Amino acid sequence: MRMTPVLRSSHRRAGFDAVFHGLLLLCSLLVLAMLGGLILLMATGGWQAFTRFGLSFFTTVSWNPVKDTYGVLAPLLGTLVSTLIAMLIAVPMAFGTAFWLTYIASGRFASIVGTTIQLLAAVPSIIFGMWGFQTIVPFIARDVQPFLNHHFRHVPVLGSMLSGPPVGTGLVTAGIILAVMIAPFITAVMVDVFGAVPPMLRESAYGLGATRWEMMRKIVVPWSRNGMIGAIVLGMGRALGETMAVTFIIGNVTTVGWSLFAPRSTVASLIALQFPESPEGSLRLSSLMALGFILMLLSCVSLALARCLRGKRQ
Repeated sequence: MRMTPVLRSSHRRAGFDAVFHGLLLLCSLLVLAMLGGLILLMATGGWQAFTRFGLSFFTTVSWNPVKDTYGVLAPLLGTLVSTLIAMLIAVPMAFGTAFWLTYIASGRFASIVGTTIQLLAAVPSIIFGMWGFQTIVPFIARDVQPFLNHHFRHVPVLGSMLSGPPVGTGLVTAGIILAVMIAPFITAVMVDVFGAVPPMLRESAYGLGATRWEMMRKIVVPWSRNGMIGAIVLGMGRALGETMAVTFIIGNVTTVGWSLFAPRSTVASLIALQFPESPEGSLRLSSLMALGFILMLLSCVSLALARCLRGKRQ
């Protein structure tokens, strides 16, 4: 029995759909395989360090290649604190800039500034590190830390956080550079998110007598909450794993202390500095692989927390 043109066209479309479905499934499986391969590589590479040190690997401050003693506490705290400082600076700045570009600035000027922000988001991180080393480090050492020490050194707790020689490198400097790096990225995403808010909702709020602040707080933020959380998590992920920019300006000292201005290290900077010098099969290489595994876990935890927050807000 001969097939009609309609049946032949239907079978052809069904074949194309099957091929398309197979390609999408293959891409999804490749992504999962790459992620699983990365996790397996880091876990197996760091197994020697985990079995050698056990839980003390997470509580030991010392990182001493001479004595083959390694602990993750110092770089882990450096990573978390520098990222926290960066987020405290970058998120309000990105939110304010995105809201201004979307709802306040004139169209032509907003287009120019928005394009500039997108260009900043694409600047290589090492450029920010070089700029920070030449500009921010001397400014912190010459002006910021001496001023804060002079006025607040007698304040309990705060005085300890400001203590130390004014060398310019440290957690605060790293946090500032990270904030400058991730703020354009978060801003660009938030601009797109804010722009997707239906104009009818905003016009209705203004029609009911809402001010711009009330419109932002009661209309834009609730509508854009999921997108904002996604932008913040993506920026935080980049801050957690940033390497070269932080390596330039954090000081790369594996110690723990109260001072935010003292030289410290992060997981990524420590791996970047010592990985090329670690012999194959050595305990130091295994410890660095374990650091990479912990860094991946941090990224997974931050993503899981973001999904929990989005689920509770829905």
